[in-house]
Amino acid sequence: HHPAEIVERVLEQTCEVLVHIFGALAVDHLIGRMQVILGHRRMSVGFYDQALHVIGGGQKYGCTMAATLQDQFDVTMMANQPVELEDLEKWYRLPLSNCQLKVIPLPYFDKFGSWIDSEVVSAEVPNPFEVVATQSKSFDIFVNVNMLTMVRPLSPFSIFVCHFPDTPRRCYFAADEYSALIVNSHYTARWLKRLWGLEADLLLYPPVQMEAPRIEKENVILSAARFEVGGSKKQRELIRAFEDLWASHPDLLRDWRLVLVGGSLTQNPYLDEIDSMAQESTATVEVRVNVPFSELQDLYARAKIFWHACGLAENNPRHIEHFGMTTVEAMQNRCVPVVIDGGGQQEIVEHGRSGYRFSTASDLSRYTLKLIAEPDLMEQLKEAAYQRSQAFTRKRFEETVSRFFKALEEEYRSTPLPDPGAILRNRPQTSLFYSAEARRESVRLQQTSRKEAGEDAT
Repeated sequence: HHPAEIVERVLEQTCEVLVHIFGALAVDHLIGRMQVILGHRRMSVGFYDQALHVIGGGQKYGCTMAATLQDQFDVTMMANQPVELEDLEKWYRLPLSNCQLKVIPLPYFDKFGSWIDSEVVSAEVPNPFEVVATQSKSFDIFVNVNMLTMVRPLSPFSIFVCHFPDTPRRCYFAADEYSALIVNSHYTARWLKRLWGLEADLLLYPPVQMEAPRIEKENVILSAARFEVGGSKKQRELIRAFEDLWASHPDLLRDWRLVLVGGSLTQNPYLDEIDSMAQESTATVEVRVNVPFSELQDLYARAKIFWHACGLAENNPRHIEHFGMTTVEAMQNRCVPVVIDGGGQQEIVEHGRSGYRFSTASDLSRYTLKLIAEPDLMEQLKEAAYQRSQAFTRKRFEETVSRFFKALEEEYRSTPLPDPGAILRNRPQTSLFYSAEARRESVRLQQTSRKEAGEDAT
């Protein structure tokens, strides 16, 4: 009921006092929250992914979250390298037209190539990710999509999405400063606790939507995985395994071919090696790089068997597949999985029921031969694989994301009651935003996702 000039003067004086008590950032958060409570604007959500310009499962994870929330919130996607929304929509078949895209250059990494690798940062240099931290404070919710531990969250609420804790605690470590931690599998959650000493707040299996119209299957063994420079996806080993099968069982394998498909950066020596191996192979091996969605979907529809070997002969947990979205994609198209017995693959494939899990290259060959030699078994397992894949659909992912962010928004829009004890101790309330109610909702969602994914069965 006061004139605007009085409100502006009193508000300015109030802020000056509050800054001395709580600090400038907390006062910025307070004013921003007031704007949302009063309905002057929608809540804003910022998604940051340093590898957004490269096709990958983690990128699809974050883009699906953004697409799910873009009609409810003001969503901005942040990258360090140029990328177009149209490309992201094409790569992942997602509507992202209501999102904003912002590129935040990191000049420090220019001398290291096109990949943003935090491991080249030492304590002797200023944190090059501070520019991202500065950007984070302009959002009500900041989401670190791709587990970059050196980005400090300065937003009122922050989410750290951990696909795997693949770097040790070192300089500028900030993962424990986030309001909530989301993990993509129980495997990741266990190592998060073991390596970083942190508990996950929510298990959110990745979204998978790759089901294509059913067509006649062909004698194709498919492997879909990024051509990592270090060879962690084991395409080299798959070619050798297929060549051994071809040589030892020529009559059975005569009409079969191995197709390796995946994304890659330019100037990839490992991909050059794989190309050479395929061309020189005595077996039929095809390599397809950065294919469009429609072609990938067609390959899944035609293939009978799916191979995934990330983690073969590895002891380092970061080199074992943390979940395995491509395995689920194959299963959605009734492609029988024969995958590594480790990491998140154990949560997807029920050994002997919806596919096979192997520990050695000889086991990979043995299970593959069994499927090829027994068509009735192949038919049985491909239907079971399809049924199992329904536990990891994009619909379930979107429903969980929507419920979780709805709970955050409801709390953010409500006026918090003051804590007299916190005021007397002259410090901010620790429950100002992420209260016990929101924590309970997170736990409820986690229990629901576990039940839907059939955790008891695995």
